[in-house]
Amino acid sequence: MVIGVVILNFLLLQLVPGDAADVIAAESGSATAESMQQLRQHFGLDVPMWHQLGNYLNQLLHFSLGQSPRYNLPVTTLIGDRIGNTLLLMVTSLLLALALGIALGTVMATQVGRWPDRVLSVLALLLYSTPSFWLGLMAIVLFSVHLGWLPAGGNTTIGGQATGLAALLDTARHLVLPALAMGGFYIAIFSRLTRAAILEVSRLDFIRTATAKGLSPNAVTIKHVLRNALIPVTTVAGMHFGTLLGGALVVETVFNWPGLGRLAFDSVMARDFNVLLGILLLSSMLVILANMLVDLLQAWLDPRIQAR
Repeated sequence: MVIGVVILNFLLLQLVPGDAADVIAAESGSATAESMQQLRQHFGLDVPMWHQLGNYLNQLLHFSLGQSPRYNLPVTTLIGDRIGNTLLLMVTSLLLALALGIALGTVMATQVGRWPDRVLSVLALLLYSTPSFWLGLMAIVLFSVHLGWLPAGGNTTIGGQATGLAALLDTARHLVLPALAMGGFYIAIFSRLTRAAILEVSRLDFIRTATAKGLSPNAVTIKHVLRNALIPVTTVAGMHFGTLLGGALVVETVFNWPGLGRLAFDSVMARDFNVLLGILLLSSMLVILANMLVDLLQAWLDPRIQAR
C-alpha cells in the first residue's frame, strides 16, 4: 500500500506545472538560461522522470527523504519539527469529536422523538453543513476578538518563557479553537451515527433479555447497547482519519498553527516536491496505522471478531 502511494504521488506531482527552479528564479527577479540549467542540475531536475523516480526510491531504501530546495534542509528535519504539532491537533480533535459525538448521540437515542433529540439533531445538521474554515473564523471573532477568552492563533504565546505546567496550559489554550473547528464536522457525523446504531442495537433480543433480568436502563445502555453501538462509530472514525489529516491544512492556515498542513501548503506554492512527497508518505503511513488500531479496538469491543 505504501509503495503504491509513493509511486502514485510522485507521478501525479509530475503533472503540476513548474518546478523549484522556476519558483526560485521568479523570486530572485531574473535568471538566465544557464543559471536555470544549473539550478535544475543541482536539484536533480534535469534528468528524465523515470530516472528521478528511481533516485527517489533509492533514497527511501536508504531511509532518506531527500533535501528541500526551498529550505536547504533535510526533509526529515522539516517534518520532524512539525509532526508533533499536527499529531497533537489531530488526536485532540478526533478524541474531542468522539467524546462529544458519542455523548450527544446517546442523549439523542435515549430521548428519541422528544425535544432534546430534535434540538441536537438540528445542531448536528448545522455542524455538518458548516465548513471548518468558516467555523474557525467565527470562533476567532467570538472567543478571541469579542470575548478575549482564547488566543487567535499560533501554538504558544509569542515571547513567552513558560515552562512545565504553565507551558502545557498555554499550549492547551491555543489548542481549543483549532481543535473545535476541525472536530465540528466529525462531531455531527459521530453523533448521528451513534444515535442510529443505538436505536438499531436496542431492538435486538439480548437487550430485551438484559432488561427482563432487571438491569437498570442506564446499565443496559452503557454496558450492553453502547458497547455494541461503538463498533460502526470506530470504523467510521478510522476511515475519516485521512480526511482529518487533509482538513488540517485549512485549519492550520486559519489559526497559523505550525504543523504539516501549513508546511504542505507552502511546499505546493514553492514546488518543493521533496517535502510534499515526504508529507504524503508519512500521511499514508499514519492512515494505515490508524486503521490497524481501529481493527484492534473493534476486536476488544466485540470478542466475536477475535474468533474469526
